[in-house]
Amino acid sequence: MKYFLFAAAAVALACCQASAGRAQTLTGSVTSAEEGAMEGVLVSAQAAGSPITVTVVSDEHGRFGFPDGRLAPGHYALRIRAIGYELDGPRAVDLGGASTDVAVKLRKTVDLAAQLTNTEWFMSMPGTPEQKRPLIECMSCHTFERIVRSTYDAEAFFPVLKRMAQYANNTTQAKVQSRLTEREVHDDLVRKLAAYLATVNLSSGPTWPYELQTLPRPKGRATHVVITEYDLPRQTIAPHDVRTDAHGHVWYSNFVENFLGELDPKTGAHREYAVPVLKPGSPTGALDLEADGDGNLWLAMMFQTGVVRFDMATKTFRMFPVQAALDNDAAQQSMVMPRAFSVDGKVWSNEVAKQSILRLDLKTRAYELIDPFKFLPKGRQHAPYGMAADQENNLYFMDFADENIGRIDARTGVVTIYPTPTPKSRPRRTMLDDQGRLWFTEFAANKLGLFDTKTESFKEWDVPTPHTYPYDVFMDKNGELWSGGMASDRVLRFDPQSGQSIEYLLPRPTNIRRVFVDNSTNPVTFWAGNNHGAEILRVEPLD
Repeated sequence: MKYFLFAAAAVALACCQASAGRAQTLTGSVTSAEEGAMEGVLVSAQAAGSPITVTVVSDEHGRFGFPDGRLAPGHYALRIRAIGYELDGPRAVDLGGASTDVAVKLRKTVDLAAQLTNTEWFMSMPGTPEQKRPLIECMSCHTFERIVRSTYDAEAFFPVLKRMAQYANNTTQAKVQSRLTEREVHDDLVRKLAAYLATVNLSSGPTWPYELQTLPRPKGRATHVVITEYDLPRQTIAPHDVRTDAHGHVWYSNFVENFLGELDPKTGAHREYAVPVLKPGSPTGALDLEADGDGNLWLAMMFQTGVVRFDMATKTFRMFPVQAALDNDAAQQSMVMPRAFSVDGKVWSNEVAKQSILRLDLKTRAYELIDPFKFLPKGRQHAPYGMAADQENNLYFMDFADENIGRIDARTGVVTIYPTPTPKSRPRRTMLDDQGRLWFTEFAANKLGLFDTKTESFKEWDVPTPHTYPYDVFMDKNGELWSGGMASDRVLRFDPQSGQSIEYLLPRPTNIRRVFVDNSTNPVTFWAGNNHGAEILRVEPLD
């Protein structure tokens, strides 16, 4: 087994823990000439040489304070996040033998556009919902700032968009990967998008022909939070799915490289386990990361095809590639669902290129191809995506290209399709709770959804901020829903009973995919990866 242990991170945090008895409290105030005391400013502190950054948020009086024991004596770089403002000073602070109080000053930014999230660009750009709808795909690889700062006219945009369509799903700016087979592109749709983009970028002048709109800073309970970021050792690492194990270690799938990653938040140690490359030349990286009933981890290997089991005791992989009849340059498995394989010895997956479901027989190691949409009217695209299995290993899956939730009976193979109440909703990731309720996101509809598998009924909730496009949702032990996505740099905490929500702003641009909640803490702890930022983040609500 090939792995890397990044000792520097471990040593840095171990020193902090060794000094816990001398750990200091850092407090302070945030002010600006324009506003005076400022609420909702994120203040971040990172010790020299450490991969760990801790962030708190100023309250209604402009005051902030780091939790006791969280920062050890040392030299800390400071940074802030407050839309429309930059840090004027100080940029660093030394923590020594006593508590430290620092006066943080902000000044107006000279480049507001550089601070806008994808959500804020969506809000700012003129155009109809149908004109903007194709752009939700662009967030998978890069931010909208890259588009709006370009100077391409419609004719110049056309070949650029056609080229981008040929990149693999698992592409980031740090590691671009091309498909081996050409993807079908409809020129008329590409020209329509190119014409629209030329109206919102800088092709007609040095400034944008519309006013930049921003979201308000956090207030009230949205400031009651501590956020910890763990920088990973390479910018090419793209943490996609994140989950914790019984020991509190964080595991993640790397979307663009054949590694399974492990982080120990207590010591800062980071380790990688190399997944064998079965198809040299094809794009590398995994998407879905799931645990089976024995606590072992499974990965869906995308263009490397098939699924992989990681034995947590021996730290070894067992590969399950698709058989030759199903394998080609377009073959792609993005999902795996092993949770109830002990019932019948079967593990669920999908075949993206064929818009179908796969079912792996662990004894024969062969995959069964199931087309769950063969009886539906032709002419619509489908994409089996987020998956959950019940105790009898019946499969529930999201139809990410359309508007459906599907169910496959594990014993009879009967397929049932349930359209969501909102058309063209594009349901994405999902989880099944112990009451038989399927919680999911409606990516294109900007909603959170509930499908009760017992009553076969739906319920939907709009997320509070337009153009959030939630990727995943997780219900915690208190019945609250947690979500995130690629657009807003915010983590959503939503109570479906009361309809009340909190959005925690994150310290830096954050592309969130799968989310996970650790219910063993009180309050619960939210975990996710920054798929474009090579970091793992932890959100700890204080109430």
